[in-house]
Amino acid sequence: MSFETVNRRGFFKGAAGFASAFALQAQPRPIPEVRVGIMGVGGRGFGHVRDLVALKGVQLKAVCDIVPSAVERVQNAVEKAGQARPTGFTKGEHDYKRLCAQPDLDAIYVATPWEWHVPMCVEAMKNGKHALTEVPAATTIEECWQLVETAEATGKHCIMLENCNYDRVELMVLHMVRKGLLGDVTNAECGYLHDLRGIKFEDRSEGLWRLNHAMRRNADLYPTHGLGPVAQCLNINRGNVFDHMVSMATKSLGLREFASKKFGADSPRTKIDYAQGDVITSLIRTRGGQTVTLVHDTNSPRPYSRKYMVQGTRGLVQKYPDPLIYIEGKGRQHQWQQLLKEYAAEWEHPLWKELQEKAKGAGHGGMDYVLNYRLMYCLQKGIAPDMDVYDAAALSAVTELSERSIASRSRSVDFPDFTRGRWTRREPLGIVTA
Repeated sequence: MSFETVNRRGFFKGAAGFASAFALQAQPRPIPEVRVGIMGVGGRGFGHVRDLVALKGVQLKAVCDIVPSAVERVQNAVEKAGQARPTGFTKGEHDYKRLCAQPDLDAIYVATPWEWHVPMCVEAMKNGKHALTEVPAATTIEECWQLVETAEATGKHCIMLENCNYDRVELMVLHMVRKGLLGDVTNAECGYLHDLRGIKFEDRSEGLWRLNHAMRRNADLYPTHGLGPVAQCLNINRGNVFDHMVSMATKSLGLREFASKKFGADSPRTKIDYAQGDVITSLIRTRGGQTVTLVHDTNSPRPYSRKYMVQGTRGLVQKYPDPLIYIEGKGRQHQWQQLLKEYAAEWEHPLWKELQEKAKGAGHGGMDYVLNYRLMYCLQKGIAPDMDVYDAAALSAVTELSERSIASRSRSVDFPDFTRGRWTRREPLGIVTA
């Protein structure tokens, strides 16, 4: 980090930072009818559209994409749902600035390639709109600070759309943690293990940009799906923080071998020197003394997993390959029990229990709907969201921190405290309902 960066951090901390941070934490203004714009309406963005038009008190007013047919598809879908046709913005990759300047919007979704998340969120907040961004919220530490400082200066939310926080098992485990079933949480395992080789080499959709990051960076490029739910169980930024971490990477073989089979040994894609190791493993320690093992693997043949496990002094829960639980004194000693079969009736999270019927058929097993419902509910009621800009920054910071550690022979690197000490006074997320 440069002297200029450190100096700017100090300026915000010592001058406008405290006043603007107070504005950020003040009671949000209720927005009974949330007027939404969305930027980027490929597969992920269009999924948000489907959820939003099904929610009461939400109007989708504007849509932006560099592909005019994608904008038209959304406009037609919104009209079919009984709302007025949203305004389209299709005049190039910077036309999002015109959308952000529209006066009739309260919140703006960002579902674009990673490198656009920060400039779009900053533009939205500077124009007085709440920013709701896909994951990761940022790809560098400097970008994380940009989001934090802009949110504090404008008093607007910057929320990362971490849908995995709202999956059934993750919500159930959070419920168990809050009620003390696992005892004191000491350890967790999580990650993103998803064979994306085929997608990375497609000449469309995510293949147009995702592969470029693996070519340039040896880092955990996608840490938040596994780490987000774990962070809530560990009260990160709300009584606890990530303190430091170490990372290491395997050699890089998977992408080159896949390219060779798909395009041939002499293909330029086969001859690329891919920077990212096939498997990135990080070990994080929190200020509260817990440890987290975080794994990233999108370059190997394997079944999908988020490697989700939470362990406490009384037992542990894991999700993959099957949801299992072991609680000392319950069931047979040293033997797993079936989580959903034997514990769901008592430990289903109230939010999931109330929304599961409405969420049927929605993206990613229903968790996308629960995410969007909860976000809109918080804005409508004027209550603090379940995740905020500090969470977006802390989770996204893992990418650069892992990159630094790998490059320095797995030396320990410290997490920035994006809350500037306020984590000691912030209350943990409670058991929310619909």
